[in-house]
Amino acid sequence: MSINSGIMGKKDKTLKDILDLILYENPATQDEIALKLGITRRYVAQLLQPLVKDGTVKRAYMIDLKSYESIAESLSDYHVNETKGNVIVNDMINNMAKHVHSQIEVSFDAVLEYDKEKANKALEMDFATNNMVEKIRTSVETIVSMNKHSEISKPMLYNEIAYDLERIGDYCAHIAKFVINDIYKIEENVLKKLKKMYKIARKMIRLAITSFLEGKTELKDDLMKLEELIHILQTKAINLIAEQMAESSFDEKERSNYFIYLFRVIKAFERMGDISVEMMDVSIEFHENIPRSTTPRTFRY
Repeated sequence: MSINSGIMGKKDKTLKDILDLILYENPATQDEIALKLGITRRYVAQLLQPLVKDGTVKRAYMIDLKSYESIAESLSDYHVNETKGNVIVNDMINNMAKHVHSQIEVSFDAVLEYDKEKANKALEMDFATNNMVEKIRTSVETIVSMNKHSEISKPMLYNEIAYDLERIGDYCAHIAKFVINDIYKIEENVLKKLKKMYKIARKMIRLAITSFLEGKTELKDDLMKLEELIHILQTKAINLIAEQMAESSFDEKERSNYFIYLFRVIKAFERMGDISVEMMDVSIEFHENIPRSTTPRTFRY
């Protein structure tokens, strides 16, 4: 083994950066790749040309994961093992979770600051969330086709996690639409409950994703405690709103709409918590090979 065999050359590192960019950010052109990496378009074309020619990288730009295996093995700092296909999808799930966390943050910041520009940004972020689901689904199909003797149900659980993250993104949109559709700010006593629900929902999502990606299924106990707490906060928030509704005239259409949209915000955080529990169930099935119960959760306790 030569002295430099364990050190990635500059050219290999740049190629790895280009492939990572294609995998995770879905660039449309070589110009976009060059701009993001701070290199010339000509250099991008030079490195990609052999891969485009043999079909590993397809125009527009997508990567054939099956062909990518041999490339990954040649890049010395890219640790590849028998689960290499799943490592790629793990990274995609991780990136999608980070994006959804940002989406939640922007959505709720829009509520706190009553900022319609941020609310619209949150809605735009949902398009990226939807695109990520499609990329994960395509990658999972490729992984299954690469190893037809593997247990198909396990790779397919990646699709379930991606779909659950997409659902959370949809509920972020409900929160953002509160600012766009309404003319009233939220009363401080209700807002305090929502702030707590927001923090708990984000923590629950983080626990569920950590469990799935790192196999820490023991986190379920912590998750279930948080789920109980978020439901308590939901009840308290609804009771506060009910008191406000009793003091309001239903002849005021705008005020009535305010309560409708506010209920949707509360429900959004509660559903994020429920979806986090569903993701934890997927994690347990994935890592411990324990099939999920067919009995609805509401009838188990």
